[in-house]
Amino acid sequence: MTSKTYVFAGASSKTAIETAKLLQESGHRVIGISTKNESLNYDSFYTVERYTFSVFPEITEPVDGLVYFPGTINLKPFNRLSESDFVNDYQVNCLGAAAFIQAYLPNIKKAPDPSIVLISTVAVAVGMPFHSSIAMAKAAVEGLTRSLAAELAPAIRVNCIAPSLTATPISEKFLNTPEKLEAAEKRNPLRKVGQAADLANAISFLLSDQSGWITGQVLAVDGGMNTLKI
Repeated sequence: MTSKTYVFAGASSKTAIETAKLLQESGHRVIGISTKNESLNYDSFYTVERYTFSVFPEITEPVDGLVYFPGTINLKPFNRLSESDFVNDYQVNCLGAAAFIQAYLPNIKKAPDPSIVLISTVAVAVGMPFHSSIAMAKAAVEGLTRSLAAELAPAIRVNCIAPSLTATPISEKFLNTPEKLEAAEKRNPLRKVGQAADLANAISFLLSDQSGWITGQVLAVDGGMNTLKI
């Protein structure tokens, strides 16, 4: 197997770390970028202040895949959401992704079969109370996914995953008691809350040659929340 090079933004997230581990175990190289100054097991690691245009570190080598992990869970009644709430969610989830891809598009164009993966949420496809700001921002991510998939075809594949509630630090406040965990599990058709490894497996698949005929798709990794009512 040929070793590939991947670049992750939001590299300090639990899902990013799980995904990097999978790829490194298969002999690939993973470069991490994070707003947190942490010592993690990436092959190279860079810290940036925030994910905006013109701040990403220079990488000169070809890049086989990009994944943008940063996200927010800002759940409030619509009338309590401020302009800054909407702007922050859009900045972190969508504009940051666009800036990241623009920064490394020259690198990924040098690779033979490159892939880009973004992350949405089940709340885009399924109307959920209190999700208006994050659903708006992630809907933009799905639009970016499809638009770029068309624009960059046939050379570069672009896909997105749309998870439901997953046990990661960003969602801890929704799962931090046995009662909350049980309620979340009961809402899911598979009666479980997703784990970072579930998302890592899906992302690794979309980066790999095994998904070589898949582009412009939003893959639900959600225990059936998007399509099933039980």
